Amino acid sequence: MAVPINLITAFGMALLLNTEGLKGKKFYRTIAYMPYVVPAVATAFLWRWLFNPSMGLMNTILEAVGLPPSQWIFSERTVLPSIAMMVIWSIGANMIIYLAGLQGVPRSLYDAIEVDGGGIFSKFRYATLPMMTPTIFFTLIMGIIHNLQAFFQAFIMTEGGPNNGSLFFAYHIYRTGFVSNNMSRASALSWVLFVIVMFFTAFIFLSSKKWVYYEGGDNQ
Repeated sequence: MAVPINLITAFGMALLLNTEGLKGKKFYRTIAYMPYVVPAVATAFLWRWLFNPSMGLMNTILEAVGLPPSQWIFSERTVLPSIAMMVIWSIGANMIIYLAGLQGVPRSLYDAIEVDGGGIFSKFRYATLPMMTPTIFFTLIMGIIHNLQAFFQAFIMTEGGPNNGSLFFAYHIYRTGFVSNNMSRASALSWVLFVIVMFFTAFIFLSSKKWVYYEGGDNQ
């Protein structure tokens, strides 16, 4: 859940901040990137307060718009979607990467689409999106690797609960090795995680030949 949320949100933010004629671009980019540099522990404690069912800001917002409150990370059913929402806090890194990619899209492509009578959606579909696929490819791989190793959210916020609802694989390895003191099993689980990461990475690399496009026309 966290990977598509991060990619879509960061890409959308980059598109907005790459708009021509937008005043205060540097300020907005700085504001969007700043949460990314906040230490992970501080971020976890902040979101734990935001998700507090009785006094948290998230439920206050829901009640203000007439929606029922949620238990967020304190319920087995909502803990994973709630933690996935936290990725919005750290979209700044991918946003900067997408901004760099957007500024590398040749202006001649947009001019050609305008000559053919295309509008903003045609520019996005036939120029922006294809030219951004190498950048999306990179952030997709890094996002999957990073989220498969999710740890600090469970360690600080939920301790794997409630009812093991947020027992991420990396946190399970930690508990096996350092809480249960079973280092041999933790080592075996680490190799399993390595194989899983390698499988997804290899799958994306193999599939990239069908959807990743480069300016020179070589998809290798």
